[in-house]
Amino acid sequence: MPPPIEPTLAAFPNPVLRYVAATRPPFLSVTFAACLIGLATAALDGAAPRPLAAFFTVFFALVAHAGINVLNDYYDALNGTDAANTERQFPFTGGSRFIQNGVLSLRAAGVFGYALLAAVVPAGLWLAWSSANGLILIGLAGLFVGWAYSAPPLKFMSRGLGEAAVACGWLIVVVGADYVQRGAFSALPFIAGLPYALHVVNVLFINQFPDYRADAATGKRNWVVRLGPQRARWVYPLISAFAYGWLIGAVVLGALPWPVLAALAALAPALAGTRQLLAHADRPAELVPAIRATIGAAMLHGILLAIGLGAAGFFGLH
Repeated sequence: MPPPIEPTLAAFPNPVLRYVAATRPPFLSVTFAACLIGLATAALDGAAPRPLAAFFTVFFALVAHAGINVLNDYYDALNGTDAANTERQFPFTGGSRFIQNGVLSLRAAGVFGYALLAAVVPAGLWLAWSSANGLILIGLAGLFVGWAYSAPPLKFMSRGLGEAAVACGWLIVVVGADYVQRGAFSALPFIAGLPYALHVVNVLFINQFPDYRADAATGKRNWVVRLGPQRARWVYPLISAFAYGWLIGAVVLGALPWPVLAALAALAPALAGTRQLLAHADRPAELVPAIRATIGAAMLHGILLAIGLGAAGFFGLH
């Protein structure tokens, strides 16, 4: 299969499609799965379904993620990381290339990213008004983590905090989706959402290997840069092991219903990604299969977890 072609202005003559594509829509699927988990935990506990609120929760969570994607490209263009990245494995690493290839100007990308985040605010206020005020805190925390991941002065991604920020960010999505339906805080979405959030961390983590040299040259001190590819490669299976250990432990202790163990099927792509990363950590061109497997593991885990939670609620197994 030939590698995907990077975007060009000629390929996106329609300005609407140009801006939509700049948000990297395929990668928004991880947020969609996180929302499904949160909706499923609320349903499991018997929260009255609110379909309209659920729709807007999912939609604006995707809008927020889209804005964060664009701003990440914007700040990576400002610090020169994406321009310096000659070992990128497009479309997975090295950014969307919309700025570097002249499809969007730097200013247009920045304005667009912040506009998307701003669009989430009124929707969040309406959802808070229709559920409970705690959602304002959840929404502010999510927007803050997403912004601070790449934006100065915090730049979590450059301080070895990007991985923790991603875990928090996607756990916040699960908790927020649950909260809109439930109208209160509960431990269940935290317990159910953590292993999925760790899978999303591994998606970020493995993408740092092809970007290692560019990140190191521009001061992005993430875990792969700090440890070096050969040592950092062992972090990936540790994260996976913790995610699955948490899931199994939560079932054994009765915190989650047994049907969620269906998510263990995601072990297959996770193990495939592990083998490939351990073998090719310092060879960016060989890592695409591992990246694909990692994304597949995250999505499979999230969808099966949501289905397991939903089945437990439907059959009264909680």
